[in-house]
Order: sequence, then C-alpha cells, then structure tokens
Amino acid sequence: MDPTLKNRTIAALRAQIPVLPRGLRTGAKYVIDHPSDFGLDSIRETAKKAGVSTYTLVRLAERLGFGGYDEMREPFRQALVSAAVVAERPAWVDGLRDGGALGAVQAEAAMNEMAIVQRSLERQKLDQMSRVVDMLMEAPSVYLTAVRASYSLAYFLHYVGRMALPSLQLIPRHMNSAIDELHTAEAGDVMIAITFTPYSRETIEACAFAQSKGMKLIMISDSEIVSPEFSADETLLVSVLSTYHFGCYAGAMALIETLIAMLVARGGDEAQARISSYEELRNKSQVYWSATKNR
Repeated sequence: MDPTLKNRTIAALRAQIPVLPRGLRTGAKYVIDHPSDFGLDSIRETAKKAGVSTYTLVRLAERLGFGGYDEMREPFRQALVSAAVVAERPAWVDGLRDGGALGAVQAEAAMNEMAIVQRSLERQKLDQMSRVVDMLMEAPSVYLTAVRASYSLAYFLHYVGRMALPSLQLIPRHMNSAIDELHTAEAGDVMIAITFTPYSRETIEACAFAQSKGMKLIMISDSEIVSPEFSADETLLVSVLSTYHFGCYAGAMALIETLIAMLVARGGDEAQARISSYEELRNKSQVYWSATKNR
C-alpha cells in the first residue's frame, strides 16, 4: 500500500470540490474533515454521519478513479492502523465515573477535552506556524474577526496578542460590520478569521471580501473547506468535537495560546517592553484587586 495514497486522495478531493455536484461535494467534505472516522467506519455509518446515501459515496470513489468504495477507504484505514496510539485514562477519571450519572458525564467531558487539545496541537506543523507568524509580523495591518461563540476566542487573541503584535485590530467595532471595517484595508494586509461548523455568514462574507481586496487570509477552523467562494492562504485546523450539542473550543484555545507564545518570542525585546508597559499602566491605575489596597 502506497503510504502517500491517503494524502493524494485528500488533495484530489480538495481540487474537485468546486466542480462536484452537491451530494458528492458533501461526501467529499466529510472525508476531508474526518479522515480518521472515514477510515474506521462502515459505509453505512459514514453515509449517516455525512448526511448522504451510500450510493453517493460509491459514486465519489468512482469519480476519483477507484474501483470501489473499499478501495478508496483502504489507505485511510491503513493510516489509522500505523498511527494508532494508546491513550491512558487517568485514575481520577475512573473515580469520577464511580460518582453516578453526573460523574460519568464529567468523566466523558474531561476525556474529550484532553483528547481535543492533544489532537488539535498535534495537527500544527512547525513550518506552517512559522509562516503564519512571519505573515502576521510583516503585515502593515492585521485584522481579526469572529462572531457569536467564536468571538470569545478572537477577543482573547486580540487582548493578549496585541502586546506582541500592535498592528492587530479586532473587528467589527462599534456595532459596524466586519466588511465596513475592511473598507480601508489594502493589499498586503492580513485578516485572521475564526469560525467553526456551522460557519457564520458574516465571517464567510468578510473572508471573501478581504481576498477580493488582495489581503492575505489566515483561518482558524475545523475544516479547510469552509466555502467554495475562497481559499485561505493558511488554515490552522483544530478539532471541536464535544460530548454535548455545541463545539468544544479547548483545542482552539490551546492553538491560540501557542500562536501568542510564538508571536511574543518573535517580537523579542520590543514585545517584552510593551508587555511591561501594559503591566506598569495597570498597576498604576489599580486595575487589579488587592486586599491591602481595597480595605
């Protein structure tokens, strides 16, 4: 079995997505976003998770030149076998399970959080992270956008990251739209967009608008295939699977904190001086509570 066949298959799917019929496009996006599940599950289970028919998956395999569905899935299954890692479950998790129904919920959520962080950080390659840091440090202006639940991640990235990257701007501001804020942006500027399934319309439109102005686009998302309208210059992928209805952002936060650490290191003495100046300002204005000062 050719060890590169899985990656070639994913590359072929990405290349064909814009021209695939809707059903095949949905199936292709699922394979790209969930390669491990695809390699593990049966065709019926994959069809159920992807929201397509088994016939659609067979057609997708034929579209890529495979003799059948199993032939397309085999390199994904082989990659799973070769990369299998046994994860130890801490004793304290078993202790939670002994606490009844709610303890079992806490245990499952805790195990999921740890797995999400590990999977998300494992996906970050040094060469890509280095490119992203260089792109941000060299840009005249860096815009950062997200809405709804993802906004909390963007707010944290801006609040801390601006000390290392003073060109960082969180948009939209003052009840404007992100597109309004990008009106004066220029080619060579960079935008960071944070969005996860289901993708926010406002963020997608802002991404397409940014690229129409010649800006570079960095995405933090759970998929490289967010919209057929644009293709990001760099996509930092994280897992957001959770044990409840909404996405788990622990992995995304871990990635953002790693990115901030790299920006601070890249900023050198200037970044350290800015951090010190912010701390001095906060101490002078007594923004932090102190038992001795607030009696």
